[in-house]
Amino acid sequence: MSDILNAILERGDLAHLALFLWACAATAQAHFALRELGEATRRLDAFVRELARFNRRCRSDP
Repeated sequence: MSDILNAILERGDLAHLALFLWACAATAQAHFALRELGEATRRLDAFVRELARFNRRCRSDP
């Protein structure tokens, strides 16, 4: 990785390096947000299933 960094610094292409680092950070944040959204969806699904199970039990009791 340092070879790539040295090549960029020697050419004076710091804007491209900054853009690359920004893109990496944005991608990582998007990945984290989507992973958390998936977990939240699974938790909501489990809650709704338990609520439906509870409602079925309450209706079947005389």
